[in-house]
Amino acid sequence: MRICFVSRRYFPAISGMSVYAQNLLRELVGVGHDVTMISQYRGDEFGTRVYGGGPPPPVPGVHVIGLEQIGEQTAGDFERDIETMVETICAEHAKKPFDILHAQYGYPTGWAVLLASKKLGVPNVVSIQGGDGHWVGSCCETHRLAMCEVLAHANALLIGGPSFVKEVCDRLGSDPSRFTIVPGAVDTARFTPGKPVEGEDPVRLFYHGRVDRRKGVLDFLDALERVWEAGLPFEATISGIGPDVEAAREKADAIGFTSAHVAFTGYADYDTVPDLYRQADVFVSPTYAEGFSNTILEAMAAGLAVVSTHSVGVSDCLRDGENGLLVQPGDVRALAKALGRVIEDADLRMELAQAGLEECRRVYSWTAVGRQIMDVYDKVIGERPHTDFVEALPYDPECRFRAEPHLL
Repeated sequence: MRICFVSRRYFPAISGMSVYAQNLLRELVGVGHDVTMISQYRGDEFGTRVYGGGPPPPVPGVHVIGLEQIGEQTAGDFERDIETMVETICAEHAKKPFDILHAQYGYPTGWAVLLASKKLGVPNVVSIQGGDGHWVGSCCETHRLAMCEVLAHANALLIGGPSFVKEVCDRLGSDPSRFTIVPGAVDTARFTPGKPVEGEDPVRLFYHGRVDRRKGVLDFLDALERVWEAGLPFEATISGIGPDVEAAREKADAIGFTSAHVAFTGYADYDTVPDLYRQADVFVSPTYAEGFSNTILEAMAAGLAVVSTHSVGVSDCLRDGENGLLVQPGDVRALAKALGRVIEDADLRMELAQAGLEECRRVYSWTAVGRQIMDVYDKVIGERPHTDFVEALPYDPECRFRAEPHLL
């Protein structure tokens, strides 16, 4: 099968979706599929500093094409980048026809794939990711209509879990029967447990991913202040880059934390990430919403106890008191209390970590999840793409993402 996979931001961008794409591409190539990846990337200094950027690196067995997001870097002109994606897909199809197009994210990549499918007569699959459900479409009429068209006309829609289906349908009016639930997955051979803290050593708390207030990183610091005031021993690490790195550093300084309390380690190359998890005891993800959290799965596979939230996406893989501790998003007092529990109770840490590790190995392997996605390809491969949608979208200049396009 010849597959065109269209990604919003692949490596070197720091993103759980970069990890997801890499593992899926590996599975596709491993069973003999012919794969081309077209990936957008930020090439400007700001985009590189905030999310990581630059052309996507080579991927073994995959033909990789990088498209710089010139429009996004120019006042959030997403339409310009969509046109470039469609032209590139069509040009590659002319060289050697694709059997299926697969977009990661409903907008802008899903919309580009829908347009390309209509031109080429090739079926498509669209993976709905976190931002699609939480933010895109509530920002302006342009993106609301684009998302609604993608959700109504893609040949197949993949999504991480039931809670995310509900959010998308409640907000955009979609039919829940249109979605195929395919959970996140993790490479359990790469992410393995490290050595636990012994004796009186401080418990090592770890945040890894996009440093973004929407991921709860500022709440984490506020909760750590309460834990510190309670006199509980901890060492915290915040790993990653993102739009709120400076805000997080400023908050840590204002609280009075030194690097001995909270260390900011910046961008982490994916090859080094497994070792970062192994140097921790507890993974903290106070996120406000996820599609399906890859970092939580990595933490579970690495044998860490997890403290997170009762939020969309997270509630599909964690259960409070069984394989993690969960609090309401934004509840700093409850977060501090949960952190205090895992710091003081070594048996609890061990029980949560072991339950998460066993479930991760049983349910979230890439062999099983990759097969589910390929089964969806097999179902739609003979279908015609839907063409009964209007290609022209109204232009809404008030979209908040045009002012901050990197947040979309």
